[in-house]
Amino acid sequence: MNLEGVEKTMLLTLFAKAKHSQEKNHKFYDSKAIEVISKVDYDFSKAEKDTQMQFGTISRTIVLDKMVGDYINAHPECTIVNIASGMDTRFNRLDNGRINWYNVDLENSARYRLKYIEDTERVKTLAYSAMDPNWADEIIIRKDVLFIVEGLTMYLNQGDVEDIINIIDSNFDKCTIFMEIMPPASVKKTKEVSIEDTDTKFTWGVDKGHELTKFNGNFKWIRDVNLFDGSNVYKPITRLFTWIPPIRNRMDYIAVLEK
Repeated sequence: MNLEGVEKTMLLTLFAKAKHSQEKNHKFYDSKAIEVISKVDYDFSKAEKDTQMQFGTISRTIVLDKMVGDYINAHPECTIVNIASGMDTRFNRLDNGRINWYNVDLENSARYRLKYIEDTERVKTLAYSAMDPNWADEIIIRKDVLFIVEGLTMYLNQGDVEDIINIIDSNFDKCTIFMEIMPPASVKKTKEVSIEDTDTKFTWGVDKGHELTKFNGNFKWIRDVNLFDGSNVYKPITRLFTWIPPIRNRMDYIAVLEK
């Protein structure tokens, strides 16, 4: 398979989306995920049992699909840049026939992705580290630009996150960032069996998204969207406890920044 460490996590999240799509009361349907998982040679036995990983992936997908979908509705000819895209198939779920989409990921991950998910006229895969400024040179800007940074920052350090934000600032005038952040308490204590099986550890996070503006003052913090908002749709019974601050503050969130 030639995937190492954190690269393997892109298969785990794709598996969770494919599995959820085949459930009776699915909240999103991802035919591409089902197709790819049926072709991938990987032992998903631990992912199958890792309900916490699945819960988080599905909750996050529900939240981000809504956020990205709303952005596309407001900016129907936008450019979307998915940083550390892995095997993400959001374009297939949300395409309006007019957007342009870029997937940015490490060379090995990008090459693996293209084995199963081909680029199209409006989808292009770029083989770069998120911290390599050269990826920005390949983006053809059409009106508004949205950057999605999903499932990445918790594996980085603060310097890496600063680099990503500064690369965006240096190359794009008007843009929006949706960046997933894991609170520090969860970085230390969250255990996902299938993730740990890839020899990957969570390493970084901040409590509130407005802290990201300290890295670059050209961005304005708009809001944080808690991923429990997605779990409340996925499993409505979670509404009984997801409002409780000590619990809610332990969940990942999407920080929204604008420039």
